[in-house]
Amino acid sequence: MSDNNSYEVTIQEAAHEDAGRGIARLSIDVMQKLGLRSGDVIQISGKAKAAAIVWPGYSQDTGKAVIRIDGNTRSNLRTGIDERVRICRVDAKYADKITIQPTQQITLRGGEEYMARLLNGRPVIEGQIFRVNIMGNALSFAISKVKPSGVAIVGPQTSIEIKETPYVPEEGKKDVPDVHYEDIGGLGRELDQVREMIELPLRHPELFKKIGIQPPKGVLLYGPPGTGKTLIAKAVANEVDANFITLSGPEIMSKYYGESEGKLREVFEQAEENAPTIIFIDEIDSIAPKREETKGEVEQRIVAQLLALMDGLKGRGEVIVIAATNLPDNIDPALRRGGRFDREIEIGIPDRKGRLEIFQVHTRGVPLDLDEIVITTDESEELGKTFTELGEEEGKKYENEIKRRKFLEPFAARTHGFVGADISLLVKEAAMHALRRELKNIKSLDDIPPEIIDKIKVTIDDFEEALKHVEPSAMREVLVEVPNISWEDIGGLEDVKEELMEAVEWPLKYPDIFTRLKTSPPSGILLFGPPGTGKTLLAKAVANKSEVNFISVKGPELLSKWVGESEKGIRNIFRRARQAAPSIIFFDEIDALLPKRGSFEGSSHVTESVVSQILTELDGLEELKNVIVLGATNRPDLLDDALMRPGRLDRAIYVPPPDAEARKKIFEVYLKDSESVISKDIDLDELVKKTEGYVGADIEMLVREAKLASMRDFILKTAGMSDEDRERALSNVMVTKDQIFEAMRKVRGTLDRTTIEEYDKKSWPILFHGDERDVLEKAATLVKRASYGVLSEEIDKKSEELKRETYKPKKDLKKVKELSEELEKLMSEQQ
Repeated sequence: MSDNNSYEVTIQEAAHEDAGRGIARLSIDVMQKLGLRSGDVIQISGKAKAAAIVWPGYSQDTGKAVIRIDGNTRSNLRTGIDERVRICRVDAKYADKITIQPTQQITLRGGEEYMARLLNGRPVIEGQIFRVNIMGNALSFAISKVKPSGVAIVGPQTSIEIKETPYVPEEGKKDVPDVHYEDIGGLGRELDQVREMIELPLRHPELFKKIGIQPPKGVLLYGPPGTGKTLIAKAVANEVDANFITLSGPEIMSKYYGESEGKLREVFEQAEENAPTIIFIDEIDSIAPKREETKGEVEQRIVAQLLALMDGLKGRGEVIVIAATNLPDNIDPALRRGGRFDREIEIGIPDRKGRLEIFQVHTRGVPLDLDEIVITTDESEELGKTFTELGEEEGKKYENEIKRRKFLEPFAARTHGFVGADISLLVKEAAMHALRRELKNIKSLDDIPPEIIDKIKVTIDDFEEALKHVEPSAMREVLVEVPNISWEDIGGLEDVKEELMEAVEWPLKYPDIFTRLKTSPPSGILLFGPPGTGKTLLAKAVANKSEVNFISVKGPELLSKWVGESEKGIRNIFRRARQAAPSIIFFDEIDALLPKRGSFEGSSHVTESVVSQILTELDGLEELKNVIVLGATNRPDLLDDALMRPGRLDRAIYVPPPDAEARKKIFEVYLKDSESVISKDIDLDELVKKTEGYVGADIEMLVREAKLASMRDFILKTAGMSDEDRERALSNVMVTKDQIFEAMRKVRGTLDRTTIEEYDKKSWPILFHGDERDVLEKAATLVKRASYGVLSEEIDKKSEELKRETYKPKKDLKKVKELSEELEKLMSEQQ
């Protein structure tokens, strides 16, 4: 092979969707130089050789001599990212026979047909390792023999033999790696930081010698459990071809004096002998806790030994320590300085794009049901180009990739707060649900036919079912399952619903508009109004509609007799909400948790500390991004004044008692599923007239009580009947007009005119500024004055009109002012 028909290129990371497919992406320029077309086979030469099918590269690679290949191919080449390899076109013939061996002891029934389908159209070469994802489990296999030798393509006529004896790699090759960079989704930025700290010192130590600085010694990865800290460490060790030593706390602990430290020294000595080495210390907080807080002498000695090993007089050579923890504040501070752990990288909860990548990683080997996924016109046009460039077979694969993405996108959008481990579990649960469905059709589990296995498809319904059983681990302690309540289940309150949609849904659905206008959404919303008007119901509907994580906080459960515990509880709730953003924190009966400071003389200082803590969380130095605080109360006058200023609960929404129109809608909501059992003589408008002063909760109770009355009558009438007669009579059960009116005598309205006015008055200081309040206060005083003494009929009428305008939910302040002036004039004339 001469230099004329080969070309040197630099290896770059492949896209997540390309992993495990045996393709190499090259820029159009490189393809033209070598006379390559899409679908051609190339041989790549590094420390070893591999083969791949050429696909067009990405736009960002135009003009660059780069090749994008996955971790599997890089492993076969025994090279890493940023290393240079030579590529050349090969005229590969179809293979007559290939022999496959697993890399570990397994039994695979019907494997030949499965491998023939999987490898069909792929180029293979002796010694090549490939991975197969079967229902979420990754298995590695090796091509131990190819006939004829060299690069060959697996075709329909290729005979495949699978040997059960495990494949033994050639001397000098390390054991088959099981994790690559493409197996980590949603952590691109974090992975780049880790690679910068670890790959450079291990691959190119001469660079650091040249510029006269010591290479980094350690990296601390911290974040919630299940985000991929251990996975990153494994992937880096595999990609840089370094030895990997895992160290966990319990295995070095010993009851004998000095033995624990000895085991720690042994690990570091072994690492130096086999350098380059990565030592991975998982859950480092268990072996290196803060010395001032731990009472155990052994732990203190281990911390001291670890400090000496990480920063001793003797250089460590090419040994890097990676540590992982989800409690970084529990680690001894002496470890968290330059020269020991040089960089601390937070591995956070993935965003929507990251979750999609993780779904793509974990569904690689899962047979998704893509038949119902429709491709749009724009996507079809894009596919048209692809079919032209790649040919029909490769174009079909590309079409499937677009369909897989469309299948997974809705689930990536809905799984807020899910970490990588949760998504992995969700995919497994969906696959198991599909498996259970198919197993019902199998008579014997001893011999499952291959055609039944081929038929298994994981559908959207399987994922929907799995979502019911898997919840985000970061939120497990505080997450509340939101009842399936929609806006349609709440009668009336149209204006309130609209305001809530603006405050909660818009920032999550249209963040680009907020960015364009350079403004931020409200950080907190207060729902207030009389009891039973639907404040909690509205909060549930908001959480359900916006599909975000919902944390419900009950005030009393946070209060503790121990100093600092209540404040710690508040901090934890806000910390979890930030981690699992976007999220809603709902404080029901918020007045119990945030009363006016100094209002209770002689009481403990706990409530005041809690108020201060919540105020600083709402508007402190740490920004609440994509976290909305929702409070509900019927006593806004008891709330601390500092809570109501802009930047905290800056949107106050009054939930008024229902008027006639709203009551009718509430009745419709509670009667909509009962049309078949409601008597035709019941007049809804009559019910609405008779239920003035009833709130939503009263109307729900009224309907329930009427149904109970109907039930009572039925049980009395059918007491002596046989079961058959009783069943026949059951179809004629109806709720009658008399039963509704009987229920009305038992269920009284929560509010009378005076109470409604009192609650409305309590809302004025929150909803109106000074001048507007003065107008309303003056109107209320005039109405009160007009109620005393014997006044003319004209004054009575004007007073009643003013009263209506003053206390109605939507106030026309201009009209209130005019009516007040007219009434005042009439009253002064009469005097």
